[in-house]
Amino acid sequence: MNSEIKDHRVRVSKMLIRKAFTELLAIKPIQSISIKELCERAGINRGTFYAHYQDIYALRSEIEDELYTNVQNTLSPLLLPDIKVTQLEITTEIFRLLKEKSDVCTVILGEYGDKDFLVKVLELGQVVCTESNLKLYEKATPVQIEWFYAFASSGCIGLLRKWLSEDMDTPAKEIAQMAERLIASGMGFLEG
Repeated sequence: MNSEIKDHRVRVSKMLIRKAFTELLAIKPIQSISIKELCERAGINRGTFYAHYQDIYALRSEIEDELYTNVQNTLSPLLLPDIKVTQLEITTEIFRLLKEKSDVCTVILGEYGDKDFLVKVLELGQVVCTESNLKLYEKATPVQIEWFYAFASSGCIGLLRKWLSEDMDTPAKEIAQMAERLIASGMGFLEG
């Protein structure tokens, strides 16, 4: 079989599996999702599922790892000394990424989402926030920045949940600008 055709089949199969998985995870916990049920919803056979994943947890792990890497790559320019990007540009890119991955975000933030994964992403953001803000706010202590990050990240999660509930009709840049204005209001805390 032509490798291009095979690659296309793999992509389509994985897309169907992921779509079925996120749909099921939106309505029930992962431990209640059977491979049989997932395969029926995806319109594939069990052999196709097992050709790509060891079990349902390996599927979740691959989806989460991909999202984590995307968030990490989006945040990394904030740590590079030579690259000049604004916080708004990074925030806009984060919200664009989250819109692109809205199906995954909806289930992660939902009732049956993986709370440990959300903590992992927030910890990544905290590292980047601490390092970049220590340079910007010389009077701020790491402890103050941690408290500020707890405040700002909770607000951003609230914005994201609201945005998701409204089917993300508002453009990502507008949401990012709103987040920036709200966060900027709290920046005085770091200025001493």
